[in-house]
Amino acid sequence: MKVVYHERYTQVYENDPAAAPGRMEAIIQKLKGFDIVVPEPAAVEDIQLCHTENHINYVQRYGSVYEMALLAAGGALRVSELALQGEPAFGLIRPPGHHASADSCWGFCFFNNMAIAIARLKSQKNIKTALVLDFDLHYGDGTANIFEGDSTVTYFHPEDSHRQDFVDHVARFLEQNKADIIAVSAGFDRHIDDWGGLLNTEDYRTIGQEVKKFALKNCEGRQFGVLESGYNHTVLGDNVRAFLEGMA
Repeated sequence: MKVVYHERYTQVYENDPAAAPGRMEAIIQKLKGFDIVVPEPAAVEDIQLCHTENHINYVQRYGSVYEMALLAAGGALRVSELALQGEPAFGLIRPPGHHASADSCWGFCFFNNMAIAIARLKSQKNIKTALVLDFDLHYGDGTANIFEGDSTVTYFHPEDSHRQDFVDHVARFLEQNKADIIAVSAGFDRHIDDWGGLLNTEDYRTIGQEVKKFALKNCEGRQFGVLESGYNHTVLGDNVRAFLEGMA
């Protein structure tokens, strides 16, 4: 299992919970034993696969945030490359991305890391279809908007209000679908000690196992995830590790 991570992701680039000091450190210290891969920033041409020139110029005006957003997108691209080779991989990246649409963004996001990774895999004809599982507390409107009308990309955001129903819903959906690759927008703010107050740590392990099962059954093991949310630093690392152990 590979973890794509850059030391620059610890940089506090904004005054929001996703950019809070200590957040990335709380995760990486729990991931001992995983192979670390260092990414490069995405090229502007990669960003243009999903975002307009106006939006890119808008983010560019943020200065250091723009550099971090390119590095986050680059992390997602590297993760998708590893997954294409059948290597389970996770992007421990920030800023997050699933609230970034083609020409707008909100919710601590700037560029849509997940959408950019999927779009490049498709543009290079490495895949024909993709399934994006987004278990973040919040609906990834940016991802859904970017792929709206594209029948080759399935976006799934479960919203059950009971813990076991949520986990079972994920399992049923994955059992009923197929794709050339499965990608996960991994938001950990549904945890019982985070904003959502629903899932426990072992639920993330179970979801990771369901992702692995889908990948082995449908797409020769091609699976990857990227970090979205998760704001309680005392439990975040354990939750990420549980999910990765499930995938691995």
